[in-house]
Amino acid sequence: MSQPSSPIKTRHAERDSVLLDNSDATEKQESRSDSSSTTLLEMGMVDEPRKLDYPDLEKQDGDGSRPKDKLGNTRARLTLWMTLNTIATVAIVFTNKAIFDDPSFRQSQVAFATFHLFITALTLYILSRPYISLFVPNPMRLRPMLPLATTMCLNVIFQNLSLTYSSITFYQIARILFTPMVALINFLFYQKSIPRNAAYTLLPMCLGVFIISYYEPKSTAHPEAEQTSMLSVFLALTSVFIGSVYTVWIASYQRKFEMNGFQLLYNQAPIGGVMLMVLIPWTDKLPAVQEAPVNKWMMILLSGGLAALINLSQFFIIAGAGAVSSTVVGHVKTCLIVALGWIISRRPVTDRSAFGVILAIASIVV
Repeated sequence: MSQPSSPIKTRHAERDSVLLDNSDATEKQESRSDSSSTTLLEMGMVDEPRKLDYPDLEKQDGDGSRPKDKLGNTRARLTLWMTLNTIATVAIVFTNKAIFDDPSFRQSQVAFATFHLFITALTLYILSRPYISLFVPNPMRLRPMLPLATTMCLNVIFQNLSLTYSSITFYQIARILFTPMVALINFLFYQKSIPRNAAYTLLPMCLGVFIISYYEPKSTAHPEAEQTSMLSVFLALTSVFIGSVYTVWIASYQRKFEMNGFQLLYNQAPIGGVMLMVLIPWTDKLPAVQEAPVNKWMMILLSGGLAALINLSQFFIIAGAGAVSSTVVGHVKTCLIVALGWIISRRPVTDRSAFGVILAIASIVV
C-alpha cells in the first residue's frame, strides 16, 4: 500500500520544481544572449561559432598549470590552421588575378562568382552534416534573405572586377577602407560610435589610401608593369562601399535572427548562386572549353578549393583562438599580399605611392 506524501515533502518538491524551471529559463536566456553576439571580421565576417575542444591558451587549469602535451597540441593545431588560412588567402588572390589576366575569362565575372558561391554552399553543407557538425543549420525563408543575398552577389562581383582591373597592391590596399567605411555607416544609420583613439587611427588609414589612389594612375612604372587607371580606382571604391554595406547588414541579420555567420552564409550562398546563374546568359561571354588553356581551368578548380579551405580554416581560428587572433592573421595576410604584389608588379621602390602603402598598413597594425 502506498503511503500518502507529507505536506512538507510536497512543498519541497514544488520548490525544487520551480528552481529547476527557473534554471532552465536562465540557461535558455543565456543561450539566446550568446547566439545574438556578433563580431565583424574581414573575409568571413562571422560571429564566433560553437566553441570547439581547443582550450583558451591564456587560461590555465585549476591547479595553475596545463599539461604540456595538451598545450603543445593546441598550439600546433592553431598554428597549422592559421598557416593554411594565410597561404590560402594569399594564393587565391594571385590565382584569381592570373585567371582574369586571360582576356577570355575577363568577360565571365558572373559565372566565376556563381562557381565560388556554389563551392561555398557545398563546403558549409558538408561542415553542417551530423558526422562533422561544426555548426547547426538554421534554415530561413527566402523572402527575408533576398536583400542580403543580392548585396552578397554584388560584393563578390565588384571584388572580382576590382582585382581584374587593378594591380594586386592597389586592390589589397583599397580593401583597408572597409574598416572606416563600416564605422561611418554604423555611425550614420545605427548611431554606433567607436572609441576616440580608434577613430584617430582611421585618419592616416584613409589618407594612405587617398595617396595611393591619386598617384597610382599617374605613376611611371616599369614598361611591363600593370597600370592602375581611374576605372581601377572607381571599381575599388565601389567594391569597398558595397562590401561595407554587406558587412553592416550581416551584423544586423545576426542580431535580428539570432544566427552566427556560418548559419547566415549557409542560407545566403545557394540563393546567391541561383540568382547569378540566371544572369549568366545575358552578362557573360564564356570561353570555349577547347580554346581556353588547360592550366586556366586547373586554376579555376584550385581557386574553388582555396575558397573552401579559407572557410574551413577561418572557423577553426575563431573557435580556437578568438576574433582578435583572426584579426592579427588578417593583418599578416594584408602585408604579405601587398609585398608580393609590389614585387610581381615590377614597380620601382621609389614610386611615390610607396608612402601611401606604408601609411595605410601602419595604421591597421597600430
